[in-house]
Parts: sequence; C-alpha cells; structure tokens
Amino acid sequence: MNILPFVSALLAMTSVSVAYAKAKPREGFAPTLPTPVTAARVADGSIFNVAAGYAPLVSGSRAHALGDTLTIVLVETLSTSKSAGSKTARSGGFSITPPTAGPLAFLNPDALKASSQSSFKGDGNATQTSTLAGEVGVTIAEVRPNGTALVKGEKRMLLSQGQEWIQFSGIVRLADIDAENRIASSRVADARIEYAGNGSVQRASREGWLSKFFNMITPF
Repeated sequence: MNILPFVSALLAMTSVSVAYAKAKPREGFAPTLPTPVTAARVADGSIFNVAAGYAPLVSGSRAHALGDTLTIVLVETLSTSKSAGSKTARSGGFSITPPTAGPLAFLNPDALKASSQSSFKGDGNATQTSTLAGEVGVTIAEVRPNGTALVKGEKRMLLSQGQEWIQFSGIVRLADIDAENRIASSRVADARIEYAGNGSVQRASREGWLSKFFNMITPF
C-alpha cells in the first residue's frame, strides 16, 4: 500500500494548522500622512493663512485631502436563500387475454399481465445570513480627479486571549461624506473588509488538523 499520498496530505494539513496559529494582520493598511508643506510661506503682511487649518464656508471641515480621516459606519447585512425541487412519476402496463378455446386456451390470463412504475422526488434548500456592524476610522490615501478618493485603515485590539483586527479599504465619493466625516459602508465602492484574529479563542473554534485530515480521506 502506497502511504505517500496520506503522508503528503497529513503534512499539508499540519502546515495549514501552523499558518492559522500564526495569523496576523496584512500589511498595507497603515495610516496615510498628509502631504508635507515644503515651501516656506512668502511674507505678504496678511494674517490669513490657508495652511493653518482653513475650513471653507460651504464644505466646512469635511475630509477631502490626502491624510484626512473619516469614519466608516459598517452596516453590512447580506442574506441569501435558494431552494430547488424536482418530482417525476411514470407508470405503464400491458395485458393479453388468451382465447377461451383452441390451442392457446391453456394460458393463464393473469400470467400475461405486466406493469411498471417509477417515481422520483428531490428537494434542496440553502440559506445564509451575514451581518457586520460597527465603526472603523480610515484615512484618505489617494484623491482622484473625478471627485472620488481611495480610503484605507485598520483597527487592532489586543485582548487577554489574543488579538483581533478589522481592515477596510474602498473608494468613496467625497460628496457622500457628511458633516461629521462619516459614511456608510454600503456607499463605498470596491469595499474590502477583513475581520479576523488570533489567539487561544480562535484556535479553540477551529477544527483540529487531525480531524481535517480524516474528514478529507474518509469516503463517507
């Protein structure tokens, strides 16, 4: 018996288990800093200075520039449902009545009868619901000429039994940002949300690597 495939599968499941144990946040979600002002302000005798934090009367202090912060309100609720059904039925029969006189009179009428019947019925249902609520602060990483901006950010929580984090990135319309610098995640295009963690609680909620191995090779 060749045990090489089983050993390979066992090693693969072990490596997956180790990878889960060492799960950590992905790179690339660090806050974006505002563009530094390198040119010295020319002394013109005026007390008005845009670089000192000027907020226009119309737009106020809404986030619009590189490095500005805003709050993403997570209102993700997804629900899917699917059902399928099939039913078929078929039947048939035939019979022959032999003559009561003559050389075929010995035939039994009941022996010359036959019938067939078949039926099938199948049902399938699938339902899935996902909900994510909360808030996460992000920074503007790129401002585009069409009035949109790329935002990204993360929130990390170091708990007594491990670490949890949520990472967010997407494209927002600057006009959709309200006066409190908040925007719902449902209005973010190409939104990418990752909520994960590591530690003893996460490890306890996962199936062990040996159980995964036997579930993979079992024919039942």
